[in-house]
Amino acid sequence: MSKKLVLEKVRKTFGHLVAVDDVSLEIIPGEFICFLGPSGCGKTTILRMITGFEQPTSGNIIYDGTIINNIIPQKRDFGIVFQSYALFPNMTVEKNIAFGLNMRKAPQGIIKERVAEILQLLDLSGWETHYPSQLSGGQQQRVALGRALAIKPKVLLLDEPLSALDAKIRLRLRVVIKKLQQDLGITLIYVTHDQEEALSLADRIVIMRNGKFQQIDSPLDIYKRPKTSFVAEFVGTSNFIAGTKNNGYVKFGNLQFMVSNLDEVENEKVYLAIRPENIELIGITISNENCIQSNVIESVAEVINFIGAVVRITFILQREEMVFDLPEKEFEKSGLKRGEKIRLYFPPDAFHIYSELFDKLI
Repeated sequence: MSKKLVLEKVRKTFGHLVAVDDVSLEIIPGEFICFLGPSGCGKTTILRMITGFEQPTSGNIIYDGTIINNIIPQKRDFGIVFQSYALFPNMTVEKNIAFGLNMRKAPQGIIKERVAEILQLLDLSGWETHYPSQLSGGQQQRVALGRALAIKPKVLLLDEPLSALDAKIRLRLRVVIKKLQQDLGITLIYVTHDQEEALSLADRIVIMRNGKFQQIDSPLDIYKRPKTSFVAEFVGTSNFIAGTKNNGYVKFGNLQFMVSNLDEVENEKVYLAIRPENIELIGITISNENCIQSNVIESVAEVINFIGAVVRITFILQREEMVFDLPEKEFEKSGLKRGEKIRLYFPPDAFHIYSELFDKLI
């Protein structure tokens, strides 16, 4: 049975640098959790503390009710897969996968059985006698996964495992990892700076910035209900509007937008975020009669980018560059060309409202 893993007011400093700043989290047994954030936000440091390669400056890491701060990595019964794979070049696939079991002095019969099981699980049967240099990047990553899984870890930790691979292989391995985790029912902790990876894999995402947790939520809630302006900016795309409250409206240059739930923010100065897919093109995705006229604006299609299922159109609003997305079929219907006038609608309930905006986002 998987055990609960708890971070309790964990802090890690390196001299004057605060890498992880007093964070707490309870990871449910069998959960797939992603730590997501920009480079240098502290996510890998957390992973290293959980595995035992670093010790917390203060606070506790608790597994199955026991504080494990001082337990060495080899005694933690956790599997870890690094970004660099770290395979032994002089060992075959078979021997790489068996390495952890040999170190634990498992009986040879059990090792043979377990390696065969892993090879089948990861679609590596037939590659047993090959060396890492004879494998593709995707195969090497699967061997690294197999080596970590061979010891039947209670918790598996992956540190940006797919970042060195090309896009197609990354997508395939995402499916492999998700399926493995679901089939084996193990707790999986995944560190990435790739939002698409986190959104597609995790049960819960922990968004980090400057050593702190910004939001811990399901992928859907992270995307649809970002709690801070940083989360709204970092996950997906958002257009930001800085304005002032004025009788249920937000004044933005010479415009006044009606905004739902405006009274939830006490400050006069407010920051609105709206996702590109939530802006409507009048005459195509909404009719003018269904619009609140204060939230209708006129602009020009400055740039048109085709990005697969959607077409992203850049426009200028009060000297700010913004974007809206049209489903590809709707774009074809519209016949819209660059430089043409457009009328857009900003639904009052599509705005996220914040009382602050991070410096880097302004």
